[in-house]
Amino acid sequence: MKNINRYFVLIFISFQINLSAQNIKDKDQYDYLVREEKGDLNSDGKADKITVKMDTINKTRPFLVQIFLSKPNGKLTLAVSSDQMIEPQYPSENQGKFNGYQIPSFFIEKGILSMWSEIKSGNITYDFKYQNGNFELINVKKLTNNATKGYTDENTIFTEMNFDLIKGIITEIDEILGSEKPLNKRKKTKLIRPLPKLQNFKFSDKNLY
Repeated sequence: MKNINRYFVLIFISFQINLSAQNIKDKDQYDYLVREEKGDLNSDGKADKITVKMDTINKTRPFLVQIFLSKPNGKLTLAVSSDQMIEPQYPSENQGKFNGYQIPSFFIEKGILSMWSEIKSGNITYDFKYQNGNFELINVKKLTNNATKGYTDENTIFTEMNFDLIKGIITEIDEILGSEKPLNKRKKTKLIRPLPKLQNFKFSDKNLY
């Protein structure tokens, strides 16, 4: 009987140690603060906060984006947490190679949360607004060019795309740097309902726009 009791005690202790180790790992998983921005996101006159943390232990270097909203008592409460918004620096599909892009930047202005990211041959900006209890994607701006090997010259064509998701209107303008008149302008409609939510947003969504 003593041996049986001792066996269960050892199992219990082992379980507690593993649980504690797991809690420590979960707590310290994203251990490096990369970005932090403050501003009013829910129109209550108080400062909210967004943070971006990196997991420096994981060889892919993934990121965690968290948004904290202010409460009437002034305290901040976690509202959204996502580990899919930003592509890891060393994606597993790249066989350990750097993805080539700098870490996205975040800005808060007039209640809008913007994320600026590099993409192939340009950049893209996503605008989120806190409404209906969620951060909804309301606008996407993308600037690309047709330069070969990354070198631009007087013949390089730049394309500026603006997608107003609220109105469902996409506007594209082609122009040469320094030219006063655009080469081409296109407009089309694309209605997305419901509006995409930040918690469901993935870095691969850049291919949708």
